Amino acid sequence: MASVTDVPHKRRPQRAEILPGFDAVTLRAPFFLRLGAAIIDYLIFVIFPASGLVIARILGADGSKIIHSDLNNFAWLLGLLATAANIMLLPLVTGQSLGKMATGIRIVDLTGRMPSFGKILLRQTIGYLLIAGSFGIGFLISALSKKGRALDDYLAGTVVVHGQPKLRRRA
Repeated sequence: MASVTDVPHKRRPQRAEILPGFDAVTLRAPFFLRLGAAIIDYLIFVIFPASGLVIARILGADGSKIIHSDLNNFAWLLGLLATAANIMLLPLVTGQSLGKMATGIRIVDLTGRMPSFGKILLRQTIGYLLIAGSFGIGFLISALSKKGRALDDYLAGTVVVHGQPKLRRRA
């Protein structure tokens, strides 16, 4: 007779976080809230180069010296690094950029869960490049879509929702 320790154990699937009654259309973030988040994210990018120009001017640089100064180059580098962290790293960890945090919206998958690493990576890279390549028309789709999803959301299978839904564990 086999003891309990002799019986091979099958791994139980992890309990997934679910959002009961999740409806992407009902919880979708309004277009102007998404636009506000995008503007905040853009300001995070612009604040560093603009500050570098002001500081260079205060330090006495003028005209072309400001544009070609090491301080200006450093300010642009800081702006690019801050933007990369804001647009890539924060959404991978929290599902939100600083703009989304400030406006109270977040990225979720179509079931209401935190999207996978791959979905966020696809959305934040290829999706944003497609939106930029379409001169923002891919973002304007969210204003016209009943589901409130932009081109990057359709590509990655995500939706941006308003609020911070509380997740419950499946019983």
